[in-house]
Amino acid sequence: MFAIVKTGGKQYRVAKDDVIVVEKLPGEAGASVTLDEVLMVGDGAQQTIGSPRVTGAAVAATIVAQQKGEKVIIFKKRRRKNYRRKRGHRQEQTVLKVTEIRAAG
Repeated sequence: MFAIVKTGGKQYRVAKDDVIVVEKLPGEAGASVTLDEVLMVGDGAQQTIGSPRVTGAAVAATIVAQQKGEKVIIFKKRRRKNYRRKRGHRQEQTVLKVTEIRAAG
């Protein structure tokens, strides 16, 4: 069984025991999280597609860790104007392990 969930503006295809990295969610390591925005649930040949969400479906997950992502360098320059700016950014992320997929009904 698999599901397509939406969190942090992105969509993820998940199955039981999958580990995914998503945008930061509130909570500490070991806490349970429920992802309610399920767009599709599939089990073999049978699939349920929501419009826009599957009512009653949810994905339960456990927070494995809170971490920061790879560093992204932002560099701005105006040629011949002696203007240079260099900044870095590390996005905060949450590592989730999917424990259960509850289908509608």
